[in-house]
Amino acid sequence: MIKLKPAQTKLGEAAHLEFQISQSLRDEQLMINFISYFKAGKCHNNGKAIDFRVAKFSDIIEKIIPFFDKYPVIGTKYQDYIDFKLVSELMKNKAHLTREGLDKIRLIKSGANKGRKLI
Repeated sequence: MIKLKPAQTKLGEAAHLEFQISQSLRDEQLMINFISYFKAGKCHNNGKAIDFRVAKFSDIIEKIIPFFDKYPVIGTKYQDYIDFKLVSELMKNKAHLTREGLDKIRLIKSGANKGRKLI
C-alpha cells in the first residue's frame, strides 16, 4: 500500500509504505510463519481474514523488496509491485520530503491497483 496521510510537517502530509498480504483465517499459521521467515511484520486478525503487514521502511527496503525482486509476482500484481518499488526508491532518496516528490508519489498511487488502466 502507498499511503499519503496528513502529518505535522512543512508539507502537511507524509508518504508511507505498507506491505500487506491477506488470507482466510484457515491460513493463520502460514501468515504467522511469514513473521519468522522475514523477521519482520505483524499479523492482524480482523475476524474474517488474517493480514501479514510490514510497515517499517527499513524492513520493506531490506527484506520485502529483495524477496520480490528474486521471486517476482506474476500478472497485474507485478505492475503494482513495480509502483510500490518506485515509491520506495523515491522515499529512500528523500524525494517524499519535497512537494514535487509527494506529487510524483500521488500520481503513482493514483494509477496503482484499482486505478490501473488495463490495456
